[in-house]
Amino acid sequence: MAKQTIKYVCSQCGAVSLKYQGKCFECQSWGTLEETRILPEPKNRKEGAVAFPGTAPVRLHEALPSEGHRHMTGIGELDRVLGGGLMKASAILVGGEPGIGKSTLMLHLAACLSPAKILYISGEESPNQIRERAQRMQVKADNLWLAPETDLEAILAVIEKEQPALVIVDSIQTVHSTQYQSSPGTLTQIRECASLLIRAAKQQNFILFLIGHITKEGTLAGPKTLEHMVDTVLQFEGEGYQRYRIIRSVKNRYGSTNEIGVFRMEENGLEEVSNPSEFFISGRQTDVAGNSILAAIEGSRAILVEVQALVSNTNYSMPQRISTGFDLKRMSIILAVLEKRLQMETWGQDVFVKIAGGLKLIEPAADLAIAAAVSSGLMNRPLEATAACSAEIGLSGELRAISDSERRIREAAHLGFKSIVLPEANTRSLKPSLKKLPIRIAGCRTLQEALTELGI
Repeated sequence: MAKQTIKYVCSQCGAVSLKYQGKCFECQSWGTLEETRILPEPKNRKEGAVAFPGTAPVRLHEALPSEGHRHMTGIGELDRVLGGGLMKASAILVGGEPGIGKSTLMLHLAACLSPAKILYISGEESPNQIRERAQRMQVKADNLWLAPETDLEAILAVIEKEQPALVIVDSIQTVHSTQYQSSPGTLTQIRECASLLIRAAKQQNFILFLIGHITKEGTLAGPKTLEHMVDTVLQFEGEGYQRYRIIRSVKNRYGSTNEIGVFRMEENGLEEVSNPSEFFISGRQTDVAGNSILAAIEGSRAILVEVQALVSNTNYSMPQRISTGFDLKRMSIILAVLEKRLQMETWGQDVFVKIAGGLKLIEPAADLAIAAAVSSGLMNRPLEATAACSAEIGLSGELRAISDSERRIREAAHLGFKSIVLPEANTRSLKPSLKKLPIRIAGCRTLQEALTELGI
């Protein structure tokens, strides 16, 4: 219940007092103060706020099928990450380090979606800077309209007037609303501005791209609720000085998560890499100890990845354990299994593990490739050059079953590998079509058997 305010008003002169007294302090008359209870006024939206009409609820079977129609972007790798294309009235958050290619991808997207009207809200660059970048990339997008604006109310007014099919906000950290006194980029401004933009996208049926900054830890800047509000979160991976870029789907309400798209940064912008496996294993040396090939699954695609390990005598009382692209704790568990079950002494060795190409591996099936690379480096013996592997390792040294073994086998055979090592459980009921492929499928029950099959 709202708290009431009690005031005392003089019936003779109208003077107001906050406490009762016998004589009015204004007209000096006695007994004229009367008690008055005042209810607080309801809180309305502040001046400049945007009001949206209410939406009537509908039953599940009454939802229009046309609302789920996808729009292909014309960029195959981006369509794959999005789950097959763009959905109407969807909100997509794109994050990545400065200079990695977020704005460049948006210009490519604008050119591919012609003649649909696209509104580019630029809070960091002037229209002249965007035009010069488009000329350098040789991108022609007559359907792209630029609006160098950071005021939320002005942005919503432009969207209402222009009625675009797609809106790009670069970046959400620069947008601010006059309803709040905090500075642009603060948690309140980011959360509230993103909320109103997403609400406008849902009601006006346009596609919204929000470009976001990241922190020094590599996570998206701003409140965590920002990722919960949007429909899709795309994360750019890779370093600015590297040639290749990876776009990963961290969240997707309209498709699978952990899907990746691979691009190559050229003079005229981003180019698609249609066969990522060739990129991840290109330039590898087959006669060097410490290299293994993993048949990995990223989203819905199989990818062959090179795993590198360097093992050397330590000069410290505590050996170094450094991992790039692979969880360090999981690597420690694998080293413990090698030492305990296979009697490979790693306690006096520095171990460095790297996933070539900048990819980050999270699936359990990468365990065998890590163990094989470390064992190869420890014994200074190169692995079989035409063999790939994929398996999860248990603490007893056993190989546990993995998912999507068929796609891993087909990708290895497609790239010319002669054999692939898998857990024995995945080879019990192979399809006849897999047995006809020009690749030998070896099923192993233990880590020792797998390493022997790989040439250790």
